[in-house]
Amino acid sequence: MLAVSNTSPISNLAAIGHLGLLKSQFSELWIPDAVFVELTAHPDPIAQTTIQAAIRDQLIRIGTPRDSGLLRLLLLQLHRGEAEEIALTTDIDAEIVLIDEQEGRQLASKTGLAVTGVLGVLLRAKRAGEIAAIKPEIALLRHKSHFVVSPALEGNILSAAGE
Repeated sequence: MLAVSNTSPISNLAAIGHLGLLKSQFSELWIPDAVFVELTAHPDPIAQTTIQAAIRDQLIRIGTPRDSGLLRLLLLQLHRGEAEEIALTTDIDAEIVLIDEQEGRQLASKTGLAVTGVLGVLLRAKRAGEIAAIKPEIALLRHKSHFVVSPALEGNILSAAGE
């Protein structure tokens, strides 16, 4: 499955040592230029090293979205990374966009894109037997990345995972 990611899913998965889940779930993973710039400034040196290795090994590929009306419209409403991510997703006909921020998720959905985030990746990994449980991974996300998730969403994810 071809996917395009924003900064936070990659950053968060790298911070908790699960960046490899992206390789098992997506045949190709792309990021736009703005996301690449954001990822190179990751504050955790171990996560940054992991991300750089994934880019070097082409687990993560970098693309430049076309300068289009869609991109210009998205730039009026979103941060550059999110706008470029959604535009690149449509440019390369990716099947799914990985984004955690609510506003970006809503706009991506409005453009007809399938959306998931770090919790969706963890849920898929649990169902595939790649991780034993999601609850401790959410705790790690909170501790290492200051990840914020509503109690309702967390409950839904844990219920879907059978936890």
